[in-house]
Amino acid sequence: MPQLLVRDVPQEVVEALKRRAAEHGRSAEAEHRVILEETLRAGRAAFRERAAALREETRGRISIPSEVLIRQDRDER
Repeated sequence: MPQLLVRDVPQEVVEALKRRAAEHGRSAEAEHRVILEETLRAGRAAFRERAAALREETRGRISIPSEVLIRQDRDER
């Protein structure tokens, strides 16, 4: 399995991670994996929610391709 190395982590962050790992009964390494997985999973869900909201907000609007808008802008100069 691939490894991930993070350099120059502030000491207070390292200590907080170790405390959190101890609270959950995990090693610091296992806690790091859990944090990364949870954060990335939450990020994907948040992105999907924002994208769905944007689709709903813009539903029914006339869409003009970007190249047309760029051409119009250039022609106006």
